[in-house]
Amino acid sequence: MEKTILSLSIEALQEQFDSLDWTYHDFPVGSQNEKMYCWPGPEQENILICVHKSSGVQELFHRHDFFYFNYTYKGEYDSLSYKYDHQITIRERELYAGQPFAGHALCVHDNQETIIIGVLFRRETFFRSFLPLLSANSGLFHFFLDPSTNCFSEEYLHFKIEDDCNIRTLLEMMVIEYAHKGEDTQDILKPLALAFLMQVARQYTFANQRPPADRLSDRIVQYISEHSDKVTLKDIAARFSYHPNYISTLLHRELGKSFSEILLSQRMERAVILLKGTDLTINEIALMLGYSNSSNFYKAFREYYGVSPREYIH
Repeated sequence: MEKTILSLSIEALQEQFDSLDWTYHDFPVGSQNEKMYCWPGPEQENILICVHKSSGVQELFHRHDFFYFNYTYKGEYDSLSYKYDHQITIRERELYAGQPFAGHALCVHDNQETIIIGVLFRRETFFRSFLPLLSANSGLFHFFLDPSTNCFSEEYLHFKIEDDCNIRTLLEMMVIEYAHKGEDTQDILKPLALAFLMQVARQYTFANQRPPADRLSDRIVQYISEHSDKVTLKDIAARFSYHPNYISTLLHRELGKSFSEILLSQRMERAVILLKGTDLTINEIALMLGYSNSSNFYKAFREYYGVSPREYIH
């Protein structure tokens, strides 16, 4: 039977996999060195699509200096995470995503063929081009930034991709595009990768649904956290079907803070994480947090912490 463009593309990327730079580099962690994968693809690329076909391979325990999202296209494999004794199995149609610097070792079961499609992002590109559009999800926001400030942070995302989700279709589109590169491939991959990440965020939210808070005030705080870049008191009143004055009174009575104070606290917490964990400019951070310009952000930050953003991180 004639092979499809998808199967030919998968085969092509499988053949290219070994030509990528999977050299282990020594990386200091505390008082010892561990192994590190640096960016394995071409220097001029910021997004890399790879297909790993394996049977019975045990990797060395290692870290990465990039973000990776691995989708099990066929088969299953095990991953040992940071503490060496924490082993999980990633099955077909499941996603395993890792932070930069978080360690793991991949072990493919030796009794079956396994195909993994990987979407890799340079750290700087991910922070600058994709994180701003994912920051509304507070769980993912902390996951993506924790590695920069805490080497013992939660190390991976792992969940099943639902059958009605188009993540698999987006991955297949990226595989075909990357296997037949043109001068504009990176430009074409960017919107596909963004759609992929937005779907990952949706699936993550679905897989990690928290039971609704009992108190209205707690539900409001959660809503503020998820929309801290653009939420207003009027938005909250409309969302929860109460008058703005009632919302203000409720927050003061039960939490001892106004809406503005809660919103400011949420923004300043994120500001510190972004300042410490990324190389984003002050203006980029200000816009991500919902400030119209960097001057307003500077003023709010200084009033909250007593120092300027630059002074805070030095």
